[in-house]
Amino acid sequence: MSLKLTARQQEILNLIKAAVERTGFPPTRAEIATALGFKSPNAAEDHLRALARKGAITLTAGASRGIRLVDEPDNTAMTSPTTRSSPSSTGVSLADSLRQLLLPVVGKVAAGSPILATEHIHRELTIDPSLFEQQPDYLLTVKGQSMQNIGIMDGDLLAVKRSHEARNGQVVVARIDDEVTVKRFNRKGRTIELLPENDEFSPIIVTNENDFAIEGIAVGLIRPHNLH
Repeated sequence: MSLKLTARQQEILNLIKAAVERTGFPPTRAEIATALGFKSPNAAEDHLRALARKGAITLTAGASRGIRLVDEPDNTAMTSPTTRSSPSSTGVSLADSLRQLLLPVVGKVAAGSPILATEHIHRELTIDPSLFEQQPDYLLTVKGQSMQNIGIMDGDLLAVKRSHEARNGQVVVARIDDEVTVKRFNRKGRTIELLPENDEFSPIIVTNENDFAIEGIAVGLIRPHNLH
C-alpha cells in the first residue's frame, strides 16, 4: 500500500513499527511525544489521527495503546474491545462468529499450581481473534499497579500466549518461586531482571536460588468495563 505521508508522519509510523517489533506493543502517546521531542502527548495524538485518516493505522478509543498497523497484520495492538452485537444485526456471517476465540479468564494463581488449573479459571470470554497478532491462550486478571505506566492497570485482562522464551523488552507472565507476576523481561548476560513500569516498585532480580520460569508473553490487553 502506497501512502503519501509527511516526513513527520513517516517517522511516527516507523516508531510504531519498531516498538511493536521490539516489545509486541505499540507505544503510548506519551512515549511517542518523549521519543520525538513533542511538548505534550496531544501533538502525538494529532499526528496519529492524521495517520488514521490516511489509512496507515487504526485507532481504538479508550485504549492507551490502541494503535493498529493497517498494512502489517502481523503487528499487535493493545486493544479494548467493545460489546458485540449479534451476527444478524451486524451482518457478521455464521462462519465469522465460529472463528471467535473462547478464552479462559484466570484469576489469582495459587502457589506452585499451573496457571490454567481449573480452580483458577473464573469464566470464559468470546473474543475476536483479529484483535491480536498472535492468538492468545488465556486472559490473566492483572493484580496491582506495577505496570500502570504502560497502561496495564489493576483489574485489566492481559491476553497471554504461552511461551517459555522471551526477548528483552517484552511484557511477560513469569513465575518466580511461588508468585506469578507481570513484568517487562530483561536479560543482561546471565542476569535476569523483571522490570516494573511504575517508579514506586523495584525491579525483581532473579538469582540462582529462585525457582524461575516464563509462563507466557503478553499479546494484548482488554479493559473489562468495555465488555459490558
